[in-house]
Amino acid sequence: SSFSNYSVEEVAAASREIGLGRTAHVMQLYTMQDRALQERIIRRAEGAGCIAIFLTADSPVLGVRYNEWRNDWRTPAGLAFPMIEKTTEMIQSQTHDESFTVFNSDSHSWAYDIPWLRSKTKMQIWIKGILTAEDVLLARQYGCDGVLVSNHGGRQLDGTPATLDALPECIAAADGKIPVHIDGGFRTGADIFKAIALGAQCCWIGRPAIWGLGYDGEKGVTKTLDVLYDEFKRVMQLAGYGPLARL
Repeated sequence: SSFSNYSVEEVAAASREIGLGRTAHVMQLYTMQDRALQERIIRRAEGAGCIAIFLTADSPVLGVRYNEWRNDWRTPAGLAFPMIEKTTEMIQSQTHDESFTVFNSDSHSWAYDIPWLRSKTKMQIWIKGILTAEDVLLARQYGCDGVLVSNHGGRQLDGTPATLDALPECIAAADGKIPVHIDGGFRTGADIFKAIALGAQCCWIGRPAIWGLGYDGEKGVTKTLDVLYDEFKRVMQLAGYGPLARL
């Protein structure tokens, strides 16, 4: 993530240390006002071995968060932001809303941003935050390598469609020409089964992994993945499917 508390180099190095050296890494990227910073992030991602940029397209600004504004919520002390080259003190000097909008561009353009990215890197370019067939067609038109059907977990624009509901039209628009991944609210193996059955090639998870991490660190994350896999396998069996390719 562009706002990760660890650098992409540290994440890649940690993967190598535990024997995951060939694991594919991707870099989440926002469309930034400071294009020089954005390009430095791209170069660092390339140097760390990332295979793709996942450009977040659904968050030109943060959503309405009255509780944060009312309580003047700010980033906790002691956190680093190495990818955007800022210290906690620099981030804390602004409200949470300001600390995001000062970096992020609130003007997104298919016609400008995708060609600009393509001119800066040979990594794959995926669009994260797709919810309509129209945007899938635009992703194809501008030569994107894939799309991630996502509503940002409902954390920005409340009331967006569930990603599972948006998936069928996105799959139809992709027409097998580009891969379609999905995230947003996946909590069980049964959820993953539904997405794969509807045509998604991959499901991304967020909170379950964090819950596992809070429960028992690295072992907890492994346990979370084991639970999801067991649930998915049992749903496959109960639904009468054998190999995944038949789904």
